[in-house]
Amino acid sequence: MKNRLTDLNDVLFAQLERLSDETLTAEQITHEVARADAIVEVADQIVGNARLQLEACKMVVEYGDRVSSYLPMIAPGSRAAEVPMITPNGKKATA
Repeated sequence: MKNRLTDLNDVLFAQLERLSDETLTAEQITHEVARADAIVEVADQIVGNARLQLEACKMVVEYGDRVSSYLPMIAPGSRAAEVPMITPNGKKATA
């Protein structure tokens, strides 16, 4: 299973290509539109979750360990906590 935002981007562009197929019948277009609506609904949730994770990481970079206990997705022991955060100047953040 592909779980990266770049994979989501590939899925969205593939769906756009299917919608652009001029050989589709009206029934096939209706099916692809319904499929596209479902994909977009899920994609919106994935992007929203990624945005939330990014904001949490920014808070830890800015405020350090003081906020990590309020952010379960990056709390010590979580998988995300294993990934070192890099500050805007390229140095490893100390959380």
